[in-house]
Amino acid sequence: MSYDDDWPDQTHENRRYMIRKTIHPVTIAELKKLGEKRFPIVTDPWCERFFQFLADHPDSQYFMVTSPEGAEVIYCKDSGKGLWFLPEKGMGIIMPKGLEILAEVTAAL
Repeated sequence: MSYDDDWPDQTHENRRYMIRKTIHPVTIAELKKLGEKRFPIVTDPWCERFFQFLADHPDSQYFMVTSPEGAEVIYCKDSGKGLWFLPEKGMGIIMPKGLEILAEVTAAL
């Protein structure tokens, strides 16, 4: 499942608006707490991926976005990569279309 392709409204302008409205910086410590909350089972493959993502970019600038339907988006500005979580439903990587919008919005901050 690609959250990038499944947003309720497919228009780029609405995505930009939602991102601009909810984006905020987040620290590594906050992300680690979020990871512990989202992945209580440390052997979960997504738990490993999430914490490896943080370990690969320990000094990076991170941002978080919350979508209207409750998804949480984590964006690493320095690497240009991101992850999405839909609590209790799934997780995935942000695809190029979404990364482009996140890069555009964070460049303007």
